[in-house]
Amino acid sequence: MKLINEGAEIFVPDGKPAGEALKRTTHMGISAHQDDIEIMAYDGILKCFGRDDRWFLGVVVTNGAGSPRDDLYASYTDEQMRLVRKKEQKKAAFAGEYTAAVLLDYTSSAVKDPGNRDVVEEIKKLVEVARPEVIYTHNLADKHDTHVATAIKVIKALGELPGDVRPGKLYGCEVWRGLDWVNDDEKVMFDVSGHPNIAAALVEVYDSQVCGGKRYDLATAGRRLANATYAASHGVDVASAITYAMDLTPLIEDESIDICKYVTDYIERFKNDVSKRIIALTKAD
Repeated sequence: MKLINEGAEIFVPDGKPAGEALKRTTHMGISAHQDDIEIMAYDGILKCFGRDDRWFLGVVVTNGAGSPRDDLYASYTDEQMRLVRKKEQKKAAFAGEYTAAVLLDYTSSAVKDPGNRDVVEEIKKLVEVARPEVIYTHNLADKHDTHVATAIKVIKALGELPGDVRPGKLYGCEVWRGLDWVNDDEKVMFDVSGHPNIAAALVEVYDSQVCGGKRYDLATAGRRLANATYAASHGVDVASAITYAMDLTPLIEDESIDICKYVTDYIERFKNDVSKRIIALTKAD
């Protein structure tokens, strides 16, 4: 398939033709930035790692040019950062044995533009070719505007596809806001304890971020460990690393569901859970 932006590309780590690589996809991550996939979609990467019957496809929507920078990268221009982050994403794709990494090379402003149809159409085309069983993207309660905008574009794209082309599941995952606050009966919990060396390498390969002033490597491992330890208050740990997600599948099955209300209902149910507990424990006999 032909990508829209001049700097966009499809990188296939094992050298297979791009069309063949896309068509063997079973799990797919669609993120705003380079390194988001490795933070939020490790469940999919892990499920496919070392297998020839499951393949993970990573799609990065923006070019990463506006990334914070320090140390070695302090004087880098936006264009230099764009090239560095593209190279880092390819390294992650190789280390994680992805079927391919698709770099769409949009600016953040383009992704955040509600009227921009190009992003939606490219996601639709990729999904039509790849036919993934599962897609991971950002959760709708994330505090990064470009992350939320990406999730909205993904939901819109998938909702416009025929039912037999859509994935069976769409998950909204943690990056710039954890999901430990979601009520336990609604949390999607992924045990990502496997291959901790690969999990670490996939984040540490982004030297421009880790060395450049953001310790995503430590923060990501710490969040996963914290999730695993605090998952249950009355039982021993059953995993050493857990990531959380929201199930966004209803939003692609029924376009009449309001996206904003869908996520604020999660918040309302959380509020009710907190209120109910406090009332029960302060009520006199």
